[in-house]
Amino acid sequence: RQARAAFFARLPQPQFTPPAALLRADYPLSTPTWLLLNIFFICPKLVRKKHVLSCFRDALLRHASLVMQLVAQDQRICTHFISMLFGLLCNVEDGSVIDLCIEVLIQLTTQLKLEQTVHCLLDECHKELCNMPSMRDSLATLTLLGKLVDAIPPLADKLVMEHSNLMEHLLRGLVYPNEGVRASVCYLYGKLYSSPVAAEMLSGHFREKLCPLFLSILDGAQTKELQINCLGWLRQLLKYDLFVSVIMNESSLAESTEGVEGPPGKTSLPLVLKKLLLSRDETLQVASAHCITAVLVHSPAKHAPAFIHADIPEFLFEHLSSSSEVLVWFSYNCLILLAEEPLFFSKCHTVYGIESVVRSLQGSLRMNNTELHKEGLLLFAEILTRQPEEIKLFTSSTMCRDAGRALQEAVNSPVLEVAAEAVKAISAFLRKDHQSALPVQYRELRALLEAMLNRCADFSQTPLNRRPLGHASSRDSNKAILRRGKFLLSTLEGFRNACRLAMEFQSEPSAHENPFTAPGAEKEDTLEAFSEFLLSACDSLCIPMVMRHSEQATQPNLMEVFLSILHSLFVIVPHMKEKFSKKLASSSFIRLTLELKARFCSSQSHSDLNQVCSSFLYDMSLNLLSAPEKTEPPSQEELSAVSAFLQHGLPEIRSRSPESLAFLSDRQYVEGIARQRQYCILLLFYLAYIHEDRFVSEAELFVAVQSFLLSLQDQDERPPLTVIRASIYLLAICQDKDDALDEAVVSAIRKFLEGIPDLHLVYIHHPLLLRFFLLYPELMSRFGHRVLELWFSWEESSYEELDDVSSAGQSPLPASLAALFYMLRSSPSILLILLVRDHLLISAFRDGGNEDVQVGHLLLILQHLLVEHGASPSGDSGNLPLLLSLLSLVQLKNKSEQELDSMAMKLLHQVSKLCGKCSPADVDILQPSFNFLYWSLHQTTPSSQKRAAAVLLSSTALIELLEKILALTWTEVDSPRTALLCSAWLLAASFSAQQHDGSLQVHQTLSVELDQVLKVLSFPKKKAALLSAAILCFLRTALQQSFSSALVALVPSGAQPPLAPEDTALAPLGTSQVLSLVIGLQNLLVQKDPLLSYACVACLEALLDYLHARSPDIAFHVVSQPWNRFLLFTLLDAGESSFLRPEILRLMTLFVRFQSSSVLSREEVGHVLQGAALADLSTLSNNTLQALRGFFLQVQSMGLLADESTAQTLHVSLEGLSPSTSSAEPPLDMLCLGGVAVSLSHIRD
Repeated sequence: RQARAAFFARLPQPQFTPPAALLRADYPLSTPTWLLLNIFFICPKLVRKKHVLSCFRDALLRHASLVMQLVAQDQRICTHFISMLFGLLCNVEDGSVIDLCIEVLIQLTTQLKLEQTVHCLLDECHKELCNMPSMRDSLATLTLLGKLVDAIPPLADKLVMEHSNLMEHLLRGLVYPNEGVRASVCYLYGKLYSSPVAAEMLSGHFREKLCPLFLSILDGAQTKELQINCLGWLRQLLKYDLFVSVIMNESSLAESTEGVEGPPGKTSLPLVLKKLLLSRDETLQVASAHCITAVLVHSPAKHAPAFIHADIPEFLFEHLSSSSEVLVWFSYNCLILLAEEPLFFSKCHTVYGIESVVRSLQGSLRMNNTELHKEGLLLFAEILTRQPEEIKLFTSSTMCRDAGRALQEAVNSPVLEVAAEAVKAISAFLRKDHQSALPVQYRELRALLEAMLNRCADFSQTPLNRRPLGHASSRDSNKAILRRGKFLLSTLEGFRNACRLAMEFQSEPSAHENPFTAPGAEKEDTLEAFSEFLLSACDSLCIPMVMRHSEQATQPNLMEVFLSILHSLFVIVPHMKEKFSKKLASSSFIRLTLELKARFCSSQSHSDLNQVCSSFLYDMSLNLLSAPEKTEPPSQEELSAVSAFLQHGLPEIRSRSPESLAFLSDRQYVEGIARQRQYCILLLFYLAYIHEDRFVSEAELFVAVQSFLLSLQDQDERPPLTVIRASIYLLAICQDKDDALDEAVVSAIRKFLEGIPDLHLVYIHHPLLLRFFLLYPELMSRFGHRVLELWFSWEESSYEELDDVSSAGQSPLPASLAALFYMLRSSPSILLILLVRDHLLISAFRDGGNEDVQVGHLLLILQHLLVEHGASPSGDSGNLPLLLSLLSLVQLKNKSEQELDSMAMKLLHQVSKLCGKCSPADVDILQPSFNFLYWSLHQTTPSSQKRAAAVLLSSTALIELLEKILALTWTEVDSPRTALLCSAWLLAASFSAQQHDGSLQVHQTLSVELDQVLKVLSFPKKKAALLSAAILCFLRTALQQSFSSALVALVPSGAQPPLAPEDTALAPLGTSQVLSLVIGLQNLLVQKDPLLSYACVACLEALLDYLHARSPDIAFHVVSQPWNRFLLFTLLDAGESSFLRPEILRLMTLFVRFQSSSVLSREEVGHVLQGAALADLSTLSNNTLQALRGFFLQVQSMGLLADESTAQTLHVSLEGLSPSTSSAEPPLDMLCLGGVAVSLSHIRD
């Protein structure tokens, strides 16, 4: 009712009576259809009819259902009404009325949904087109047909099947010279070809009649309406492979006849679309790009060359700078498809367009369009992947840097799909030919890789959504894990490409570093720094990510990439390969790799993974064997043998640990290839056990190794040294206390060992291995002496690494040495073989209840040995050096000062006599003896030191020997006797100090050439820091004694010229010698060796005291040299608290004492005091506190305290903190450095 009321209210009032024909009985006046017809007849003017149609259209839009009910009441009247509307459409020329009629007709037809009505309208259209003399008047009818088919798609099939002759009229419309008519025909054709059935029926019509004409119309279209409708028709055609082939074949014919005389009209689709791309209309550009994409989708390899020859990629690259996201997206899409054709790259389109791609990618990443981001990254990745290596893509490092930064921004996207595409692009970007523009941007590459790895780490650490249990939640969880695995795999592939890039650049000297780096600047853009970053990133990010993912799922392709990365790092960072291999082995990577081979490669599948696993184990095994910690490095011949059986055996290992143990235990005849596989299995178990990865049962492995050795003996084979070493080590480690080897196995081991030139080739320093050799008499009697000799040798080298004292309450001896004492006490027959035949000495040694008693027994044994071999020490079988070494090692680790008893004094006398009978060549006896003598002079009580010095000074032969050894310094600085030279200089300094302080009697003077001493110190050797420190200690003692020692005679090297008058006061030194010595001391200080620095500062203090007492001007001249300031600041460059090192504090105290303001100003003194006042003094060592107290008191005495509050604070802190209350643990005073016993207090003070 409302709709009817509204409709009638808007109708115009009739001015005359309707015709009599409408008043027949079958047209009741009360029906709405009568009213409609009445209105059309009583409205003679067009304006009123237009108004009526507008009202009717509004009613249809607002009250469609009610109006349709009214209209559909009488089918005849409805059909007649539609016919009247169609008649009006055909007869009127007003465009707005035509549009209104078409709109009402379409609405009525679609909403009535009456087939009869549709047929009626189609018949009217067909009739009109057939009866129309000129195509000019067919525009409205054609437009109606097009929109009708658009509104009712099934009509396309009906129109083609039932009104086939209509196509001829449409063809006439295409050739009619009116673009409006052509546009309507193209629109209708587009709707007809949108139906697959109609398109198939019209395929012959298009191929025979339409194709050239269509291309010609598209090429010559002037109005946008015709262009749009042609492109719409083209888009429908391009859905079908048939029409694509027809159009492209026609285009190829047109291109082939181009330039040949003939009839015009041939047109090429690529050229037409190129023209549209060049238009300034964005709609046409988008449509053109869309059509190019539609063609290429069918077959890029077949159709892309035509577009490439038309230079379309060039214009697509230019459109990437458009502000239209749609146009940029379609351009990306086209270029991706074109990139599948090699011609796209060979014509250098990518070189021209890569800069546009990078800029477009940078711009698109600022937009909020995820699809655009993904498409742009996909294009970039395709170009980077497919670009031929011989055609350089990035012509400058700047362009390469911009590309890397764009990828870095993309990989940081919060959208996972975008980040995933960015990772793939990064992987393609890390190619040598892409990064070869010098200088290589290693810093940018590092930032890019860090961004990629951090993005992957963030994603891998995102917690999975935990829903209630069920199949759906499990499926979602599996999908999430799979998605993480794919992202991690892409990341690892990118990282692997970075590793491959680093390996390839190793052979390019020009790529090792940035040639434009300023001299002296920190070189970060170097291949070495980049390679070390790769190792660090793999260690801190890649390995943890892969391990976390493998706990949820293990993917063979992912593990293949991961292991190939680890394998490549051995080559990339060769100086770290041993350390990296040890870390991997201790992290169970041997077990992991073997499990991967057993799980995925057992049935000849995943051959690539098997090869990567084998290569990784091969290199890691050789790295571990090349840098052992507790055994001698293997020879090149041994490594070659290992390399041979690893190469053949590792690919064949595909079984799990129980099967491998069973294979190792096989006692049947083993052929060559199978034996090599056994060697590999044994070696892998050995390397795993060495690095605490015991993934097989010790008991089962113990049995398997015994069977393996017996099999070797049965077949009379001689295994490689590495196999023998591994077998013995595994037996020693896996042997239980109650289990013992069969005699046959022991005999086999002895047989193998007897075939070895020296036991050190298979020796491993481990307490259980020592116990293994000493447990079986057959092995002990044959190899016990040599094993213990090797044991002491390794123990001595291990003491050199002990720089810190043991914690309170613990024994200063390591657990390994304690184990040795236990074995010696429990097995007296060992001493019978090693030391002496006297069972009384063995009993005495066994009676020791604690370490002091044990040391006393060792002293007693040594005394008897000296009595036995004292006449000819060189004739000793080796027991004497061995026991001397043991004694020196034990004594050096004793912190407390000891009183020498009568037995010790006799022993000291005998050792000194022994030394006197030796020559400088007897290093194996002299070195431990000198260490023992030096310990007696420094690690005993003062009274014992004086008595010991008197005993040693009484040995004329010892002093003469010492003089001979000191003379060797000038010729053998880098000789193997350097350690002995160090001990000799330290002993000489100690003898001189003890003699001078105690006024001891001198029986033999010690002559030293002063010129040679000064020369050695003025031109020191870089690798002789300890020797320089020892000589400095000797010179300091001489300076403190003012060269007046009764023991030491400093003689000239040869004829010396008379001293100058100004040098008389400095005699025996000259001014030039003083200055040269000072420069030498400065050079030694710059080396920043702690021990050497102590010795240099102490010697400089003694030198300045000596100069100040004889020539204060020269002393002040030496202190005021500008180089001293540079030296001081060089030493202070080690960190914020470097001024709190004792040697630097003593050096500054020296400068303050001699008032050298040019070196250390008053303000700088204040800064030092202020820094000391702010420091936590309780953490400082006693030596540092003593040096700081001396510096403070010196500053106070010189009146240089500028800030009284700071001075007061520091004074209170120092007074309240005695040396005994310092929390810093006091270091050991006596150390063994390079086999030399050194007292820190002797060097320092």
